[in-house]
Amino acid sequence: MINAVIPQLTSLHLSGNLLTLALFLFGLSGTAGWTQSVQTSQPVSLHGAGSTFAAPFYRKLIEEYGVAHPNVSISYDAVGSGEGVKRFLADAVDFAGSDEILTQSESAKLREAALMLPITVGMIALAYNIPGVTTEIKLPRDVYVDIFAGTIQQWDDPRIKAANPGLAFPHRDIAIVARQDSSGTTAAFTKHLAAIGPGWGAKSMGVGKVIDWPKGTMFASGNEGVAGRIKISEGSIGYVEYWFAQRLGLRMAALQNKAGSYITPTANSGEQALSGRVAEVRELDASVADPAAPGAYPITTYSWMFLYPRYADRAKGKAIRDLAQWTLSQQAQNYGAQLGYLPLSADVTALGAQALAGLSH
Repeated sequence: MINAVIPQLTSLHLSGNLLTLALFLFGLSGTAGWTQSVQTSQPVSLHGAGSTFAAPFYRKLIEEYGVAHPNVSISYDAVGSGEGVKRFLADAVDFAGSDEILTQSESAKLREAALMLPITVGMIALAYNIPGVTTEIKLPRDVYVDIFAGTIQQWDDPRIKAANPGLAFPHRDIAIVARQDSSGTTAAFTKHLAAIGPGWGAKSMGVGKVIDWPKGTMFASGNEGVAGRIKISEGSIGYVEYWFAQRLGLRMAALQNKAGSYITPTANSGEQALSGRVAEVRELDASVADPAAPGAYPITTYSWMFLYPRYADRAKGKAIRDLAQWTLSQQAQNYGAQLGYLPLSADVTALGAQALAGLSH
């Protein structure tokens, strides 16, 4: 069972006394999170799969929840949103993580409508490895669209140089790094590229978990794989969740937002991107596609936990409800903030609680 807890975040599993050993081995120790007035008396196993974008947050949730609930064993396979959704639709997991809400066609494959809970928000950084460039670069909106569409192919392109006076860019090809697997991060990123202007669609570029990238694109699985490929590939640029880029010390571009300002990914700029208010869960994705606040970082995405509305095993259903309720708590959200995620606002937490109310007792 211990082999499921690995640094690459491909699978996370903490249970009973193994938790202490896992924390010792991988340096994941933290303060025991919270206590519950009613403990689960019988052993319960929960299994989830999906988003690599939110995998560090799930790891922390499992760690803290396991300390307070030794009879509940939780595993999470960080296999990408697409695979997580596939397993959820096949009833192969108890919950799924995704950076994109279920589409209508996906929802139609379920016997009953899934419960979709926003659990955190993260920033998608454009990380790069440009030989000789050791400072932050600025990328205008139309420029980073054209880079990922394959229209701008050289680092010393006049449009890149014009946005970065004083920087000496090498005359070398731009190597795009993209996700190989079916990815909610890809879906969120391409939705943003399509939302900020007609350029993406005009170049016949797609939107979704998997798209056709320009010829010569390098591929890697998971956010950790993309970050690692950028780290070792000179001339590269890719899209990756902020924590993974930060952990590897990758340089991240300042991106021009809707207001025209160049903004780097920080807790403050990310939170400003969440200023839009919505009335229902399904509107959250669109609310961050192209944030309008002057100081907002332009590429953020919600990450979701999908649950079934009822579980045949009542103990399992109770444990799922309890875990989900705590995930929406301020304490759990603070753990996410320590990892570079953005805490949910009070109104979004309320939407999550409203969705969770649909879980049958």
